[in-house]
Amino acid sequence: MSASGGGKAIVAALAANAGIAVAKFVGFAITGSSSMLAEGVHSVADTSNQGLLLFGRKRARRDADREHPFGYGRDRFFYSFIVALLIFSLGSVFALYEGIHKLTAGSEDLTSPFVAVAILVVAIALETYSFRTAIKESRELKGDQSWWGFIRTSVNPELPVVLLEDFGALIGLVLALAGVGLSVLTGDVVFDAIGTISIGVLLGVIAVILIVETKSLLIGEGASAPLVRTITGALVGGPVERVIHLRTQYLGPEELLVAAKIAVSSSLPTETVAEAIDHAEARLRDAVPEARLVYLEPDLDRSDGSPVGEALDPTPDRAG
Repeated sequence: MSASGGGKAIVAALAANAGIAVAKFVGFAITGSSSMLAEGVHSVADTSNQGLLLFGRKRARRDADREHPFGYGRDRFFYSFIVALLIFSLGSVFALYEGIHKLTAGSEDLTSPFVAVAILVVAIALETYSFRTAIKESRELKGDQSWWGFIRTSVNPELPVVLLEDFGALIGLVLALAGVGLSVLTGDVVFDAIGTISIGVLLGVIAVILIVETKSLLIGEGASAPLVRTITGALVGGPVERVIHLRTQYLGPEELLVAAKIAVSSSLPTETVAEAIDHAEARLRDAVPEARLVYLEPDLDRSDGSPVGEALDPTPDRAG
């Protein structure tokens, strides 16, 4: 599965969230709604997050050097992990604090609530545009997977972040709108506080999901089981009789390290073995373009006649 893409989704989300944040803070200043304040902080956090994602993509493009011989591709994983932490700390924790504080301490009635409603409706429209852009960019990478499966297994760290951020923002705006609306209808600002707390819980859940998923990539994740089978099938052929064992690891969203021990006949001359390795590597690169670093070690086939690939050490799917 290709790991490219995501740039348009990040830029769209950054532009939308920057404008929405300003509008929400203006709305809070006019209405005093804690839901509006929580959503304003949420949008500021999201805007910062998209800036960090773009910065991470730029840093990841640096060439390999002596200190980092495998390059800087994992910078994209690192900054996505930082974004997940910011969603939790700036978004979730603040919203929970603000909502609980308003619920326990009480506050004055909302002023000019229809201003808040108008701002929230416009914000929903902008977030919908951003969300649709993220969905469009993700469809090609998602393939036949479910959206949840894509978020769980994607090696592109930015698209799941933007998807969940935009989804959370849309649900959060609906919660804020419900809180403000119910406060207006009932004259009780407790609904505004409950809406704020609900936003905090929502952001907390999203942040935990992203922290778990990006951590898996950050510490070093191998290829999925279907991709391992593709790699094995590409390596076997000609003098290469079987794959004795295989190790893979993503060095970045578009950089896969493949290290394998391959079995060849003991009767082959050195030149033939070297040629077989070259051909196996070429087949692998054709079948799996993201296999940027390939290390193949030939060994004598000491198998007991078991089928090709049976001795392959399995690479499990992400466990989170």
